[in-house]
This record gives sequence, C-alpha cells and structure tokens, in this order.
Amino acid sequence: MSPAQLMMPTAAPSFRDVRLRAFEERDVGMLMDLSTDAYVPKTGSLPGNASRQEALAYIERQISHLRTGAGYSFCVADKDTDEALGTAGLYLAPIAAGRSTAGYSAAPCYRGRKVAGHALIALTRFAWSIPELYRIELYIEPWNVASVRTAELAGFEREGLLRSHQEIGGKRVDMLVYAAIRPTTLTE
Repeated sequence: MSPAQLMMPTAAPSFRDVRLRAFEERDVGMLMDLSTDAYVPKTGSLPGNASRQEALAYIERQISHLRTGAGYSFCVADKDTDEALGTAGLYLAPIAAGRSTAGYSAAPCYRGRKVAGHALIALTRFAWSIPELYRIELYIEPWNVASVRTAELAGFEREGLLRSHQEIGGKRVDMLVYAAIRPTTLTE
C-alpha cells in the first residue's frame, strides 16, 4: 500500500450512535476538552491544555497521515448531530506484515457512554476493507480499566502482557496487548 492509495472512505464508517469522519476546524473545542485529560498528552501529539492554535495544528497532523501513508485519523462524531465526541485512528506502519495498531479516545464530557467502544467497532469494520490487513493490535496500560472494557466491547482479545514495552510520560511501562484478527469464512 503506497501513500498515494490512502483516502478517506467514501461512506463514513459507523456503528450505532457514532460515525467516523475527517477532522474539521469545528472540532477544536472537543480537542481542547480532550487535552485537559492528564493522560492523553502522554500518549499522542495533542498537547496538554491545548490552545486553539495547538488544536488546529493537531488537526493538520491528523490530516497529513493520509498524505504520508501513516494511516487513518478520524474524528468520532455523533451520528445524528455530527458533534465531535473523540478520536479514533488506524496506524499502518506495520502493514507490510499484515498488521496495524489502533487508538481511540473520548473527550472527558462524553465518557461512560460507550463512545470509544462504538468508535472502535466502526474502525475495526473499516479496517477489514484493507486487503493487506489481517491483524489489529491495541496496547493498553494494565491500570486503564476503561480502555480494557472498550477493547473487549469491540471484540478484541487479550493476548498477554508486554513488560517494559514503551515509554509514556518519561517512564517505561508495561502494556497489555489486545488483538482482533480478520474474520474468515469457512468453505466446505
């Protein structure tokens, strides 16, 4: 898959009350809210307590993922109102091996409503439209019970614990690995 082949899907991936769409300038408020979460800036490129300009720069970085072939970055939006609720991404760095990683978040004011879980289901269903993809991985810190619930709601299975797997917030941390495998059809 070359970078030129990455385009937003013509039909927005959706599940129940959410749909995944491209980021737009009007999503700045949601991103500024998301940036108030102490954990979010440690795991991505959205700065803590982001200003409007920093949120706009974040949107530009997300849009550039298509151009560079890094993957798909979606704004999670309410299916009916199109209000921004969070983020979801499918990162294709390991695509040559048939794998990708995914990430998701819900703005603090939308948590506890299964927004992230429904977004991850929509993202996973979209991912299977990529012929080269056979496995999607999630990396979750063991203390992050809400993220574990989100992964399990979306059908991801826990495969193990990776000790001292990566650096987050200046410290080496353990990560749980969850994965979803491309569904197969049985032939008789």
